[in-house]
Amino acid sequence: MFRTFSIPEARALISLAIPVYLGQIAQIAMSFVDTVVAGQSSALDMAAVAVATSFWIPGIMFGQGLLMALTPLVAQAIGAGNKGQSAHFLRQGLWLAAVISLLLMGLFGTISHTLPFWGSMDPAMAKKTSEYLFAVLWGVPALMFFCVQRCFLEGHGQTRPAMVAGFIGLALNIPLNIIFVFGKCGFPAMGAAGCGLATAILFCFMAASLVFFVRKVDPRALRLEAPRMSVLARVARIGLPGAFAMLNECAAFALIALLVAPLGVVSVAGNQIAMNVSAFLWMCPFSIGSASTIRVGTLLGSGDMKGAQRARRTALCMTLCLSCVLAVLIYFTRFHVAALYNDDAAVIQMAGLLLLCEVFYQFPDGIQTNTLCALRGWNDTRAIFVISFIAYWVISLPLGWLLCMTDLLWPEPLGVLGFWIALNLGLSLAALLYILRVRRLEALPLEAMKQKIGK
Repeated sequence: MFRTFSIPEARALISLAIPVYLGQIAQIAMSFVDTVVAGQSSALDMAAVAVATSFWIPGIMFGQGLLMALTPLVAQAIGAGNKGQSAHFLRQGLWLAAVISLLLMGLFGTISHTLPFWGSMDPAMAKKTSEYLFAVLWGVPALMFFCVQRCFLEGHGQTRPAMVAGFIGLALNIPLNIIFVFGKCGFPAMGAAGCGLATAILFCFMAASLVFFVRKVDPRALRLEAPRMSVLARVARIGLPGAFAMLNECAAFALIALLVAPLGVVSVAGNQIAMNVSAFLWMCPFSIGSASTIRVGTLLGSGDMKGAQRARRTALCMTLCLSCVLAVLIYFTRFHVAALYNDDAAVIQMAGLLLLCEVFYQFPDGIQTNTLCALRGWNDTRAIFVISFIAYWVISLPLGWLLCMTDLLWPEPLGVLGFWIALNLGLSLAALLYILRVRRLEALPLEAMKQKIGK
């Protein structure tokens, strides 16, 4: 594998990956600002934002996951020298985004209006959560519009515009939150709902900022075009398995958090710290993986299967090297990192133990993230869904529960540590299956490859 490492390819991947990483940082920073500002308003507002996010994020991730199919399709069109077709995918993607927006707005609106009557939540918190959801849902169309444009630009190998839009959003986030949450500039104090309204407005600014970059790439790309069901069906057919794969992971981690709740505050807090650190570190292999999707898609579109294999392997080498660095950093700083979240000695010890699992977790997670992103470049999202389902729902969750709660597999229950051991095993299997799948695709004849990406 290391013999196929290409320095020019590594440079191309790095130039694509760094803006993706910085854009992810901007998104996390916006979420952090929302939490901090809401917390300054009141603990109830901060809790309402957190609860609303548990409804909001899975739906948004599903929509984004579906639209991510556009990136390899555009990259393949560019690789084939068909710029007009790439713009066609953009315009059809906008119709799909409109459908997704209507569905998500209907879902969030229903939750918002019925949540106060569920009876399982404190009435005051339910009211605040409902208000946040109702405010933020109006930004869904802009967010989906942003996603389509971002995928179009990334397919052209331009990852910086989304980063720029992310930092524009971050720059506006603080003043808009202050204005609407605390009631400045003549606006009433809205609390949690103010965070939702600020977020919706930010999405509009971010979507509008990408219009400039899209027009620069292709001045006619955003012209009106009638929906074509064949194209929409193709994008949906490729995107839906990938969207469900993202839900697999999101739902699995959410379920783990629920299953460890009876173990007590120390286990729950330690697990939350480990998951938070894991999510932050995951952005590194994901950024390289996103660059791999673009390069693999472009090279396949041009018919260069050897080049696509070289790009995938170079990205994997980079990810493994990065995993080594991250693993060493986690090992030596795990207790210090845990202390940043909490000053309770028991919680720090628990988080330090789980972060030790995170040291080993870096390698299978990096490999599976990078390889599944390469599979996106092949439009092979069904395999991604099947393998992710096996990894999380067939291996990690059942095995984790047995290790955590019972003594069937170990002399005594391991507690929350059992889930992290199971996650390592589940993702190791996923990494192996992804590699076998992509190697099988790379062995296809040229004509079979063209048929594969043309479906």
